[in-house]
Amino acid sequence: GLCRNRRSVAGGAGAVPLSENAFMNPTDLAAYMAHVGVAARAASRAMAAAPTAAKDAALLALARRLRASSAALQAANAKDIAAAGAAGLAAPMVDRLKLTPQALATVALGCEQLAAMPDPVGEITEMKRRPSGIHVGRMRVPLGVFGMVYESRPGETFLLGASTWRIEDITFARVIVTPAPGEPGKMPFWHGDG
Repeated sequence: GLCRNRRSVAGGAGAVPLSENAFMNPTDLAAYMAHVGVAARAASRAMAAAPTAAKDAALLALARRLRASSAALQAANAKDIAAAGAAGLAAPMVDRLKLTPQALATVALGCEQLAAMPDPVGEITEMKRRPSGIHVGRMRVPLGVFGMVYESRPGETFLLGASTWRIEDITFARVIVTPAPGEPGKMPFWHGDG
């Protein structure tokens, strides 16, 4: 497993790995997100100061590791799928848990695509000379950490206006969709808009 020390953050039987040193009850989403947020915030400080070459190398190493660990990740995922089914999770939800070779390849490709993109951190735009003689511009800086829940997969359909669309592929930078006239689609939703 991922953990050496089986302390439980939320306590109780059925705790699952949260990090190297803690476990979490699978129903305690708030505790999990708080832990992930703290860890991400700490990592964001280091990432803000990291040179582009180091960030790109980390992304490329992650892509290699995902590909090299595909069989182990799928074996662990098969256990998760079996546990979810045994726990009575609805079939569509169990399907969302499936980690296919294509899904792993897509994530690895997304890491490579991100590494190939220009690093916006530190980029200065809109430089203007003020009447006082100083130059003023906008510098792109990391704002912090945000959480996101991924709700859709390739093959699913959704409604946009009066049209139905099918998700063909999802990569880091884009979602490829095609028209799916006459097929039922789910309504998109957003949490936390305001």
